[in-house]
Amino acid sequence: MGEPVDTHIDPEKCVGCGLCIPVCPRDTISMVGEVAKVTGDQSIGCGHCVAACPEGAITVGFTDPSACNLVSIESDDEYVQPGDFDAKALVRLMRSRRSCRNYLEKPVSLEILQDLVKIGITAPSGTNSQAWTFTLVPNRDSVLSLGRAVAEFFRGLNRKAENPALRVLAKLFMKDALGEYHRDYYPTVKERLRQFDEEGRDSLFHGAPALILVGSTPEASTPIEDALLASGNIGLAAHAMGLGTCLIGFAVEAIRHEAAVRRLIKLPRGEKIHAVITVGYPNEEYAKPAERKRVEPRVLAL
Repeated sequence: MGEPVDTHIDPEKCVGCGLCIPVCPRDTISMVGEVAKVTGDQSIGCGHCVAACPEGAITVGFTDPSACNLVSIESDDEYVQPGDFDAKALVRLMRSRRSCRNYLEKPVSLEILQDLVKIGITAPSGTNSQAWTFTLVPNRDSVLSLGRAVAEFFRGLNRKAENPALRVLAKLFMKDALGEYHRDYYPTVKERLRQFDEEGRDSLFHGAPALILVGSTPEASTPIEDALLASGNIGLAAHAMGLGTCLIGFAVEAIRHEAAVRRLIKLPRGEKIHAVITVGYPNEEYAKPAERKRVEPRVLAL
């Protein structure tokens, strides 16, 4: 899988060091005489050659050097060499980030949301397709509009789950999907809907002032993985910037199954949403990092 080559090497700048050749995953570049030249007919546009070239002799046409330029925080293009970073600080950040379910009534600026997207796209993607999409829901009123649409979807699903005959049919023809929902989620969703209707309590988006929807276009080779890797970057960056985040799986399910919700968010045909992330300033404090279940990795000696 690749794209037409849009890699260009300036022969006047190339000094023939050859550093670009071993990092190219498609063997697009080779040495011809004393300089590197584009000799292959495929590229994944990873830009490894650009990053490796010490002379700035290489450009890749379908990338944008300004795509990751940030507005809300200071950044630069300096490469961090492997091992040349405070691993302890990185691990502390990773352990300290946790899902936030209490937010201040303070808006998040559009510039910050856009910067979080730019940080998200630094994640890897399958075959470097970068075929992800990002939709910003930038204010509380819009968040509530989406929340009402999601609530309506689950209201309808609960009505179906309440019907014993439909649960029997689902067991026969849908691998008991409706029965599983009735047993595992129905009581909680029913109570959350009551709270939303009668108390105005937002148990879906937890009062967040903004959302980021992460999706993919059909060109993505590993769409779900790509979206979640980008979401992980967004969550870590948000924490470092003083923000809280939370992944909302119920909203993803509503978008996936309900055309009315997809119309509301103006989702283009063929695009799918894989992650919905709340973003806001936390109204909660913690004294120590989160703990995790113990994991014992298998060790293979093949």
